[in-house]
Amino acid sequence: MMKHSEEHLHLPFFGLGELWKYIRPYRAIFFSMLLLGLVGTVGDVILPLFQQYAIDHFVAARTLHGLTAFICAYAGVLAVQVLLNAVSSYQACQIEMYVGRDLKRASFNHLQTLSLSYFNTNSVGYIHARVMSDTNRLGSLAAWDSIDCIWRGTYVVGAIIAMLTINWRLALWVILLAPPVALFSVYFQGKLLVLNRRIREINSQITSNFNEGITGAKTAKTLVIEDKMQNDFESASQDMRRTSVHAARYKAMFSALISFSASMALSAVLWRGGIITLDGVMTIGVLSVFMSYAQGLIEPIRWIVNAMSDLVTVRVNMERFTRLMRTRPDVCDSEEVTRRYGDCFTAKRENWEPLHGDVEFDHVTFRYPDGDETVLKDFCLHVPQGTTVAIVGETGAGKSTLVNLVCRFFEPTEGRVLIDGRDVRERSQLWLHSHIGYVLQTPHLFSGTILENLRYGNPNATMEEIENAVKSVHADEIIKRMEKGYDSDVGEEGDLLSTGEKQLISFARAILADPRIFVLDEATSSIDTMTEKYIQEAIEKLMTGRTSFVIAHRLSTIRRADIILVVKDGAIIERGTHEELLAKRGYYYSLYTRQYEEELNSDYWKN
Repeated sequence: MMKHSEEHLHLPFFGLGELWKYIRPYRAIFFSMLLLGLVGTVGDVILPLFQQYAIDHFVAARTLHGLTAFICAYAGVLAVQVLLNAVSSYQACQIEMYVGRDLKRASFNHLQTLSLSYFNTNSVGYIHARVMSDTNRLGSLAAWDSIDCIWRGTYVVGAIIAMLTINWRLALWVILLAPPVALFSVYFQGKLLVLNRRIREINSQITSNFNEGITGAKTAKTLVIEDKMQNDFESASQDMRRTSVHAARYKAMFSALISFSASMALSAVLWRGGIITLDGVMTIGVLSVFMSYAQGLIEPIRWIVNAMSDLVTVRVNMERFTRLMRTRPDVCDSEEVTRRYGDCFTAKRENWEPLHGDVEFDHVTFRYPDGDETVLKDFCLHVPQGTTVAIVGETGAGKSTLVNLVCRFFEPTEGRVLIDGRDVRERSQLWLHSHIGYVLQTPHLFSGTILENLRYGNPNATMEEIENAVKSVHADEIIKRMEKGYDSDVGEEGDLLSTGEKQLISFARAILADPRIFVLDEATSSIDTMTEKYIQEAIEKLMTGRTSFVIAHRLSTIRRADIILVVKDGAIIERGTHEELLAKRGYYYSLYTRQYEEELNSDYWKN
């Protein structure tokens, strides 16, 4: 398999510089959010001082003089704080949504520019996690983690400064409790991090088992392996239970220790503060302030330690996203070509030349970048416009290599592929792909209706053109049987249709595209023999005047091809017409006669 080129990453500050590119367009909101959060947290630091004033001036003095002004001032600070917190929280929501949206948009758009090799070597789940999970986490980091850092950090600093200002000796007793809390947090967070990773792994396994149990229900029943699937699911579920209970035990111990630390802080303040108060050095109001600060410091310190642990996970999210964004396609257009012809998002169709379909392999040598074996070596072949080229060989022989080079899914290691006499690299990929009709062995339909899927072939096609394309491949009978006709939903990936029905729709879609180069990748292997005869008639009409490459499984379907290329072990070992290859009595002859005997003994010829 081909490995996609990725830059080696050395990300300073956990790659936050990369994230800043997506925050920068909203920097006014971002810095306003941080500033308001900072000011709001100052209010949290100030509020205990009101408590001190109330105790010392109203309770201890046994007077209500000045109470109205005090209440107004206190209510004013609360109102301002609530307002600032509400605005900063709203702005955090904006940052999370905007940045998350831009991260998803950037990653999705970048995926559209990558070569097919990237999708061949990376699973759907891996790519989906990059686009969804990682971007969600980074959006949350840009918003809530940032403002939480301001809130917690400001409170810790402000509370310590306030305590040191009021009574530095008593403040030291409170501050000395911070290191044990930090040590507890580091220890337990390390344990919980390992356990949570294990829980995520097991959860992925359970999800996989659950998915296989549903998608493979028919196979499971026919193989009578329900008990095995149940045992696998039960084993994973029990593992999840044990690991989750273990994690819950550590969380309970951690919470208990944090609560104990808070109680110790309060006890230290009451003990030492009580002595100082009795000596007349400090008032009861000051003692109450220290109690508030001592209790309030525990949670922020715990959060800061947790945040340091979370940064490990966030770094992984950031590196994976950055790695995706820095991945470069194996096949890309030069800057000169992009300026003239545009890219896949902004095509400059006014500069596009017509494609006629003359294809030439000019001393092409090809090997996969991660392999040592040469697939093609100094290969030359001229395919005039309108020629039908059939490529045959056993499964895994490498029949798709030539087609991939023509479609420029890969580029030659040496030599050139010429379209209409010009190197394919001199014009854009979009120009080439817009003139190619590709029907796969396993057809893919997009979620939506039949009509929407057909229009992917030609968005501007009239209804008459669509109906003619459908009739040409005999797909009209399928559509007539469906309750909503062309407006019938095909389901996710077309799963509401049979494989043969999806194949017919994909044929009609390719016909609507009116391609100059037509590629059939064992496209009739999923269709019954009677329908295949109708399809063959439509294909012959479609191929007239077009250059066609047919990867064939049934050799009887390509006897009329202008040239047949026989592939074995990734190399072309024979070439010629059907009659010429049979006359050589070589590898093609043995393939054809063996398959002829198999088909003769099957129901294929009875139809």
